[in-house]
Amino acid sequence: MQPLKATDPTRLGQYRLVGRLGSGGMGVVYLGISPTADKFAIKVINPGLVGDEEFRSRFAAEVEILKTVTGSRVARLERANLDDDPPWLAVIFVPGRSLQRQVEEAGPLDLRSGAMLGALIVDGLRSVHEAGLVHRDLKPANIMLGPSGPIVIDFGLARLGEPDSHVTATGQPVGTLAYMSPEQARGERDITTATDVYALGATLVYALARHTVYPQANPVAMLRRIDDPADLPDTAGVPAELKPLVDGMLGYEPSARPSLDEVFRRLVEVAMADGVSAEAVRATLAEQTYVEEPLDLPDWTADPLVEDADAFTDERDPSRLASLSPAQDEEPVSEPKPERSDQPVPTAMVDVAWLVDEMRTAYARKATL
Repeated sequence: MQPLKATDPTRLGQYRLVGRLGSGGMGVVYLGISPTADKFAIKVINPGLVGDEEFRSRFAAEVEILKTVTGSRVARLERANLDDDPPWLAVIFVPGRSLQRQVEEAGPLDLRSGAMLGALIVDGLRSVHEAGLVHRDLKPANIMLGPSGPIVIDFGLARLGEPDSHVTATGQPVGTLAYMSPEQARGERDITTATDVYALGATLVYALARHTVYPQANPVAMLRRIDDPADLPDTAGVPAELKPLVDGMLGYEPSARPSLDEVFRRLVEVAMADGVSAEAVRATLAEQTYVEEPLDLPDWTADPLVEDADAFTDERDPSRLASLSPAQDEEPVSEPKPERSDQPVPTAMVDVAWLVDEMRTAYARKATL
């Protein structure tokens, strides 16, 4: 956690902000403390974008998405205020690391733990899909490793069938290049749940082998490689027991990929091979991956009501959103800056809309041959 900047807010709604958890294209994520000393990740729109109606609409859409997604493996929305200045939302804080950081610092997971990790992520994706959504940006940085296992976060660009949601305002395909399916790379509108199966396959490669399916390159080169059916994703280092499954998940055609149910069955078979119980494997996974890092909180956070009771009246946000699922942990954090060739390339670095159009046209020509 980084300290607040001089220009950062110190209070939003009923939450007192104590530090920065990360930032992204849409804004900043803060650690907020509630009147009852609970911790929340508070996501705020970038002040420079507040006046942009398109961005405000996307933020409002994110709130609606989070309201419909429930389950023990996805983030739970606690509160939101879209009329505040700036607009914000609060989700449960996970006291742990992202999968990306864990693998960077501790190395790849073993076969059994990796298989259980994948099965638990499938549970999270099922919750997303049952709400009629596609995540579109599943990746190691969007999987938090809490004390009870992985939590899937960040559905901000996930609405299924949303007009023009396949590209950002600058013409970029929605998603992160290193985990993006071919149909996303082409900017196709008809994105299905098979896209998340592909992203999960790429995420499992990173978790088990500590590299991405295509090496770091400039965005144009990566998009071309992703959309080339002859340029197969690199799954080297994935254990033999899971390689056929992962290769199938990374199939070029969405229809050729296994369903989430098929993925789940195979992952559970591998995780529980030799009669090991699911409970034992989950306990081992948590022991290997959960790291609670010190937050260096002010003393008053232990009893915020005593510190400033009047600060939490929250007159600007009178309608509290109902709890949507049992309490759980979530902490959106920004991706670490890529320093090695196996790190994902940010999608917002260069305008590649022209390339997306070119690939979509070329794909249409192939389809008519």
